[in-house]
Amino acid sequence: MQKILIVDDERIMLKIASKILSREYEIICAASGAEAIELFKSKKPDLVLSDLLMPGIDGYELHRILQEKSSEPVPIMFMTSDESDESESKGFELGAADYIRKPLKADVLLQRVKKILEQVDKIQDLTEAASLDMMTGLLNKTAAQREIAKLCAASQGVLMILDLDNFKLVNDLYGHAMGDKILIRFAELIKGIIRSTDLAGRVGGDEFLIFCQNVHDDKTIFNKVRFLNNQLLISAKNFMGKDMTIPLGTSAGAVFVPNEGRDFAALTNKADKALYKVKHGNKHDCAFFSEGNSDTSEKKNLSKTKMILSERTKEAGAYFVDFEKFQAIYRFMERLNEETHGEIKLLDFTLATADDKSCEDFMNVLIKNLRRSDCVTQRGQDNFLALLTNASAREENIIRQRISKEWRGILTVKE
Repeated sequence: MQKILIVDDERIMLKIASKILSREYEIICAASGAEAIELFKSKKPDLVLSDLLMPGIDGYELHRILQEKSSEPVPIMFMTSDESDESESKGFELGAADYIRKPLKADVLLQRVKKILEQVDKIQDLTEAASLDMMTGLLNKTAAQREIAKLCAASQGVLMILDLDNFKLVNDLYGHAMGDKILIRFAELIKGIIRSTDLAGRVGGDEFLIFCQNVHDDKTIFNKVRFLNNQLLISAKNFMGKDMTIPLGTSAGAVFVPNEGRDFAALTNKADKALYKVKHGNKHDCAFFSEGNSDTSEKKNLSKTKMILSERTKEAGAYFVDFEKFQAIYRFMERLNEETHGEIKLLDFTLATADDKSCEDFMNVLIKNLRRSDCVTQRGQDNFLALLTNASAREENIIRQRISKEWRGILTVKE
């Protein structure tokens, strides 16, 4: 329910106005300008209805003080028994939303208050809409830079610039509609890692700005970026298929505030430099700006390389690849086993029914019933290959039986 602060030094007028408006609004009463100032700070009313002529702080002065203390415009409506046009003109010159004469008429007061509050709602809606990026629901560039600059000037925490890696390939290979879908999902993930005290905005096509308040350690930020990378990849494969091979992810440049200063332009420049290191390194990572820190030690570079090469999600079951990659893996395993005297086994499965649904179901059966160290692929419409590593004859037989039992369809298996 919307709140109205009524200010009048005459108790009877407070009661009359309160009785009229309490039918539709929450009412707060103040018997002086000084009391109104204190109540305004704690109650945050949507509208102030104030008498003009009061001892001490009159209505004009009250309006001026409230405007100074509030970061947003304060809608105020004056009421007075003064018949002169001069007081009315002065009230409007100071920015009053409306002006009503005493004695108060219930229907007139209700209509005017309703009109003011409806206009306030419209302005708030327009302000909010003008601050948001319509696609993602995050702050747009102008609003993000403005609001985050305020946080940098007054708060402590971490300023981050994030950029999607290889996003152009999504648009080129899957179309801009899919690109939009990825951007919307990434924005949802960002909303999931920030708190109500943090801010995030989209400041470019695939560039985002985040401020995390009261974060003092880099581990928290690294964990957030790692989460974004893992979840984005999972979502991308859900959208584009498990065989999606675009190395999609996010890189981030970060800077501690106020350690590296409070000037927003300087801070974003430093975060951008940190981002540049990641983008021209192994990507899918985060770097913090630090003067004199080249971040090029062999140990750190090797660690990053391993992260890029390794699987981003540890899914159960066999490793599924396309036929060309399967061929490369098979050839490598042959070379390896020549040196280690190991053994690999290749199983060939052919389905009697080879419609799309059957093929998809059978591939799921294969992946689920093989080990993480095994590899599978589809060759042609009805043919599947499975590469078993370090499997004894007994283990191979168990695998065959398990797959045939779960499939329950006509299946030809060759070795």
